[in-house]
Amino acid sequence: MKHWMNSHLDRKLRLSAGVFALALAALFATFEFAQPATAYLAPAPVATAAPLDDARVGPIVELDRAMETLAARVTPAVVNVTVTARAKQNAQAELPDELQQFFGPQFGQRMRPQPPRVEHGLGSGVVISPEGYIVTNNHVVDGATEIEVTSSDRRVFRARLVGTDPLTDLAVIKVDKAGLASVPWGDSTALHPGQTVLAFGNPLGFRFTVTRGIVSALNRPNPFSDDARKPGEFIQTDAAINPGNSGGALVDARGELIGINTFLVSQSGSFSGMGFAIPAQIAKPTVEALIRDGKIEHAYMGVGIGDVTPQNARFFHMASTTGAVITQVEAGSPAANAGVKVGDVITELNGHAVQDAGQLQVAITQLRPGADVRLGLLRDGKNQTLPVTLGSFDRTRAERASATEEHGKGRWGLGLGDLTPDVRQQLEAPAQLQGALVAQVEPGSPADNAGVARGAVILQVNRNNVRSAGDVQKALSAVPKGEDAMLLIWQNGGSNYVVMHAPSS
Repeated sequence: MKHWMNSHLDRKLRLSAGVFALALAALFATFEFAQPATAYLAPAPVATAAPLDDARVGPIVELDRAMETLAARVTPAVVNVTVTARAKQNAQAELPDELQQFFGPQFGQRMRPQPPRVEHGLGSGVVISPEGYIVTNNHVVDGATEIEVTSSDRRVFRARLVGTDPLTDLAVIKVDKAGLASVPWGDSTALHPGQTVLAFGNPLGFRFTVTRGIVSALNRPNPFSDDARKPGEFIQTDAAINPGNSGGALVDARGELIGINTFLVSQSGSFSGMGFAIPAQIAKPTVEALIRDGKIEHAYMGVGIGDVTPQNARFFHMASTTGAVITQVEAGSPAANAGVKVGDVITELNGHAVQDAGQLQVAITQLRPGADVRLGLLRDGKNQTLPVTLGSFDRTRAERASATEEHGKGRWGLGLGDLTPDVRQQLEAPAQLQGALVAQVEPGSPADNAGVARGAVILQVNRNNVRSAGDVQKALSAVPKGEDAMLLIWQNGGSNYVVMHAPSS
């Protein structure tokens, strides 16, 4: 009985084990089928995204095509300008460092006396007539002994210098090849901030480059001008301009030349979003005069000018902020002879409204010497009209350069300028400080050896007070040959006496 029970129990156990095994198998089968299919099956292929149709991106595509057409139209008229020049000796750079970066540091290098050597520079240019006339910057070709231009189709031509204008930093060169692609002049006075522009040139050795941007601002003054009489009114753009772009074309959407690329503002020396171009309103008449006469003479009135601002308008009895304030009148100048006074506000030139100082400056420099103009001005709240016969800026500058070479920089190594309100503000000079600004110091000169530096202000010459650059030149010219000169100078916030020893020859 026990055996049967055991046997029966054993059968029940075996049966239970079989049932358990079947149940376990079923459980595993259920578990297997419950897993995600991706764990054991190959992933399904994903269809490649289709390109967006023209209905969605049509405007962008059309804009790209327009830019391509514009670039293809202008590029053949842009040239690479290669210059061979003899390095200047015993001279400090005449251009600010920020302008020299377009031509390469070798052209702006401050050098001690050394034997003449040959240097090479690179820039850009734009053909403005099928006869082979090319516009570039003066600082690109300054001192050139040989000029070559390379076209976009790799043809190389020898070029000759037609004329230069240091005042506007423009130059014209010419190649003896007719039928060249050219760019027509545009109207820079019709530009507006936000307008699309393209910059063409040869930046950093990469030839025939085009960059796209907008007009960032208009009528910008020259932040690096070494002469307050140099016109500004620059076009500011965010189209990338780098060293090597200097002299290249800035064009509008129609492919018209509305500016000549000339410099950038950057702490690193390369593009940082602020490039500047000479507007066509200045470039075109200057270029036409250089082609016609080989030179240009700018008119000269002999004043320092500033803008009317919301802060100073009421002090000049002005109801608006338009016009140009006279801040300085040079003795013996056309303006002085006509009776113009400091504090006058020029509101009209030949019956046309004057908006600001930059506009007046450009208008005057584009006139011919000897021209008679009518100035409408406000003096102490009263309107007046004064006739002025303009002089020659270039002749006056040449005379000053001659006098400086004879009595100033050539002997003592000093380049001088007047202490204008703008300069005073930049130097943070005290209001009561009177004297002449040291704009240049020639390396190795008596002034350099005495420790006089750019930005210093000369207060006295041989214990006599001076109030202007003319006073300093006159006082230094009176120092007998072979004798020393003592200066009282203000620099770095303090004043001290220095002695310039007489040059040996």
